[in-house]
Amino acid sequence: MPVDVAEVDVLQEYLQGVLDRADHHARGVDQIALALVGAVIWRKSGALKVMAVDGDMKNVLWFETDTSRYALSYNHREGAIELREKSVRGSVLASFTNKTPLAELRGLFADL
Repeated sequence: MPVDVAEVDVLQEYLQGVLDRADHHARGVDQIALALVGAVIWRKSGALKVMAVDGDMKNVLWFETDTSRYALSYNHREGAIELREKSVRGSVLASFTNKTPLAELRGLFADL
């Protein structure tokens, strides 16, 4: 069930969970996750939501810009965080790992 992120504390708790899980099984995305949260805060103009199951936040974040809705989620098979259009089942617009140049991340988010 999605949980609205209305306070920085909720986003901080979500990010801490992502980083904790990355330390155990997704080390290739721990650094880019920090940059992605910054990019989302920069571009969001509407709702910001995180996935929660039984009160435990998971690795999905939805955000809206002036033009669309997007989902960021971790793809275990690819070992990357994917940016998807509209939902977690939407078209993959980009994949991110710690090897993703920050200039590429900025350019992509500038166009959202």
